[in-house]
Amino acid sequence: MMQFSSLIKNMVKEALLEDIGSGDITAELISKDKEVRARVITRESGIICGVEFVREVFNQIDPSLNLEFDVLDGDRVSKDQVLFKVSGKARSILTGERTALNFLQSLSGTATQTALYVSALSGTKTQLLDTRKTLPLYRQAQKYAVRCGGGKNHRMGLFDAFLIKENHIMAKGSITEAIQEARNLHATKTIEVEVERLDQLEEAIKAGAHMVMLDNFSLSNIKAAVMQNRGRVKLEVSGGVSLNNIREIAATGVDYVSCGIITKDIHALDLSMRLV
Repeated sequence: MMQFSSLIKNMVKEALLEDIGSGDITAELISKDKEVRARVITRESGIICGVEFVREVFNQIDPSLNLEFDVLDGDRVSKDQVLFKVSGKARSILTGERTALNFLQSLSGTATQTALYVSALSGTKTQLLDTRKTLPLYRQAQKYAVRCGGGKNHRMGLFDAFLIKENHIMAKGSITEAIQEARNLHATKTIEVEVERLDQLEEAIKAGAHMVMLDNFSLSNIKAAVMQNRGRVKLEVSGGVSLNNIREIAATGVDYVSCGIITKDIHALDLSMRLV
């Protein structure tokens, strides 16, 4: 897997190419020697994520720019708080403004959303997991943002762990057959099985699954699954999870709750840059 610093460089390079193209014609209105200072504030509270993306944006545009950050990734910020200041050539700052803020506000949105769900689990043993429901090509960045918000990462992709779902089971023939084949193919990989009924839970446990995902189980069936499991495997609840019911789900004693909303239905933090 690509090192995160290399990922940031590549993502920023592509984002700048998309935005600048053959050149920033509006920035050409400003004298190339004009120097200014600017500051970025947040217009709402949240959790910050994406500082190194911002640094990389301005570094690739103009390494002579000076950035001063007042926050770090994972910091909680309040409305109207200054996040960072940048000084140097006006053209460079204005050219990098939108790309830098796009990274910062979208990743901060993921971190902020995650923190809301993590807070709802406070005092329970249940941990919040993310999913593969991420923006294409943004997965590593969004999963990093989940960690900044206090959540935990599920598998990164299709390559690092098994998640045997309904269609895999149907195609293979049974849960037991699917688990046996998984162990034969990649003995060291974690095997998780998605189940829809309590009898499938028992089959998955006996066949050697490491984790079982309870897919769209009712609250009563989640409680029954925890009792039936007796701590033999890790249990994850998925489907229909919201801020309204996550606390109640956690009270059943499950190990994990996974939630796609923290990466796919985010509200980007409202940020603003002003020259000073």
